[in-house]
Amino acid sequence: MKISKEYSNTALLVIDVQQGLFRKSTPIYRAEALLDNINALVEKAHRANVPVVYIQHSDNLALKKGSDDWRLHPQMQPQKIDDLVHKQHGNAFEDTNLGEILDARRVGKLVVTGLVTHGCVRATCLGARKLGYHVTLVSDAHSNYSGQAAQLIEEWNQKLQAQMVVLNSTAEVEFE
Repeated sequence: MKISKEYSNTALLVIDVQQGLFRKSTPIYRAEALLDNINALVEKAHRANVPVVYIQHSDNLALKKGSDDWRLHPQMQPQKIDDLVHKQHGNAFEDTNLGEILDARRVGKLVVTGLVTHGCVRATCLGARKLGYHVTLVSDAHSNYSGQAAQLIEEWNQKLQAQMVVLNSTAEVEFE
């Protein structure tokens, strides 16, 4: 499914900000700043009537559906107007209803945040670009729990920018 060229609406994606990822032996890099930035973006999106989609990963290991680790981080408080998408693959479009949710809202632009930089954030950005979405990755609103987290963030910011993904900081993101 390719998106229609006349789709001009924007949506905010919040990928895998789940409790279990904050319980790893290596902590999420700049976790408090990450959570603050994502919540600031959610507030901006809500004020602008921009849809917010929370995405939750599940597997049979660490993020078993229904478990405490699978639940969204307590600082993530989806509203009734927000959508929730459950996924089992890195790319949030693979085997989910994300495309249909965005299609129903005539979304052609995505603002991407969440976890993990070099995993599901990367896969979803690339998957969205392949489908024809205009993608903005929020440079200070994605992270990971690697010992080389800062380098991975910088590396994937550059690699994704080379794939036509726009980079903006939280402060630079303006919803229409």
